Order: sequence, then C-alpha cells, then structure tokens
Amino acid sequence: MTMKASLKIGTRASKLALWQAKWVKSALIEKFPSLAVDLVTIKTKGDKILDVPLAHVGGKGLFVKEIEEALLDGRVDLAVHSMKDMPAELPQGLCVGPIPERETPSDVLISRQNLPLARLPHRARIGTSSLRRAAQLRHARPDLTIVPLRGNLDTRMKKLDAAEDDLAAIVLAAAGVKRLGLENRISEYLAGAVMLPAVGQGALCIEIRKNDPETAEKLDVLNHPSTRAAVLGERAFLKRLEGSCQIPIAAHGTIESGQFILDGLVADIDGESIIRDKRSGSENASEHIGVELAERLLSLGADKILEKLLETGSE
Repeated sequence: MTMKASLKIGTRASKLALWQAKWVKSALIEKFPSLAVDLVTIKTKGDKILDVPLAHVGGKGLFVKEIEEALLDGRVDLAVHSMKDMPAELPQGLCVGPIPERETPSDVLISRQNLPLARLPHRARIGTSSLRRAAQLRHARPDLTIVPLRGNLDTRMKKLDAAEDDLAAIVLAAAGVKRLGLENRISEYLAGAVMLPAVGQGALCIEIRKNDPETAEKLDVLNHPSTRAAVLGERAFLKRLEGSCQIPIAAHGTIESGQFILDGLVADIDGESIIRDKRSGSENASEHIGVELAERLLSLGADKILEKLLETGSE
C-alpha cells in the first residue's frame, strides 16, 4: 500500500485541544520523519455557545460535529478529540481509530484556598456544568452549592481566580490540567469512590474515516492496546445506556493481568440516588463486559432514573 506523504488533523482551537493535536502530530513525525502534518482548527457549536449548560443545548456532539463534517468531506484526514467528548454513536462512515496511552483519568478539585473537598466551608460554591460531577458532588456533600460553569479549561481557571459567582472551587479533568502544565494548582485528586470519571476521560480519540485504510495503517503506531480495550469497554457501557450529557453516567475501566475491571454508575440529578456496580472478565471481552454492567445497573433501578431524566428533558 502506498503511504500518504501528508496528513491534515482537524481540531478545536482551545489550548487543550491544540496541545492534544500537537502531541499526535509530534508522535507521528517521530515515527515518520518525512511525513508532513498540518493542523486545521475548526470552531464547533460548543465553542460558540458558552452561556448555556451543555445539557440544555445538545450534549457531547457539540464539540465534535463540525470537525466530523470536515473529516467526512475530506478537508481533514483525521480528527483529534478528548474521548470524553465523544457521543456513544458516531456518524456513518467514521470510526474510532487508534487510542494512545491514557493520561490520569480522575477528576481534580481546584480550590481558591487550596482546600480538599471534605474541608470546603458549608454551602461553598463549586463550579461545574457536568451533570455527572454535580450529582456526585451533591451525593458526597449535599450542603454544597453547584454553580453552572462553562468555557474551556483556562477560562474556568480564570473565573475561579477572579472569584466570579463567589466560586470557592471548580472540578476539572486531571488530564487536561496536567497536559497544560497546571498540576501545581490541584488541591485534591478526587478518589473514584467519591467522583467516578466520565467515560473515556483522560484518553484521546483519534477519529478517522472507515474507508481510509492508508491513514489507519499509518496511525496504528499510536495505539496502546490496554487503553483501547478499557476505553471501548467504557464506551460499550455508555452506548447500552444511551448516555449523553443530559444523564449523569460515569465509568472507569482498568486492565490488571489481562483482566478488565469496570466500575460504573448512573445517578439522578440531585445525587440522592446512585446505582453503582462492577464487573470483570477477560481484556478481550471488554465491550461485552461494558454491556453486561449496563444491563446490571438497569436491573438495579437505573432504568427508572433514566426514564425520569428523559421525561424531564423532553418537557
């Protein structure tokens, strides 16, 4: 097969998105020094609508749709996203390509006084627009006030520093904070028992066209098999639950000695009810295990939570 001499990467223009796309570019050039790789920045609907919570304007696809359109019509050869931004269903003709090794998947608390979650003052105001984070925060600390907070990572950090809306703290993905060199700002890594991460959190999604084997072959050098198995298991869990940003769903899969262990939950918006369980099995069966865990949670009562949330969302 004749290998392509150049590739165009589609990406959002935020600092974190550009860091991720540049990482992929550098990794490819390291493997193929003669390869020309260009970045094409694309503004998504999610970048334009910053004053409305994600759950009210369409959820995960807000950050990828325009980039996927560029991929489908050939303006770019691949797209680089944060895996946690990816909908469970991809457009016809596109697929998840290689998945590089995952960064820390957990969430972190960044507080103005550098306090951990347990020591934040009564009724402290915490910024997040993630229903998943809000539900788990309310479950852990019902006294806290959750404040809607949109914008890219550095925008949210600036709002915290300016004490906008009297914010005491914000919750962010550890991966983004670390990738932008802001690890010194972290007040606490939130344990999975308190804050289970989003599906795919910490992993990159390299999205490609199904009918482009040349690009797929070249990109395969970036794949990390155990990360891929874990993430695909999490995404199978999400897909079975028909998850979106309108529903508090979380999952984290790990690989230990060839075994895939998946921890997942479904919560109601106020965090009063959380249905959570684990499943494990062969690494090669991660997607089957994801579906199996989703079925288990549905049988434990997650179906009632989902029905209620979907009814509320359609009103």
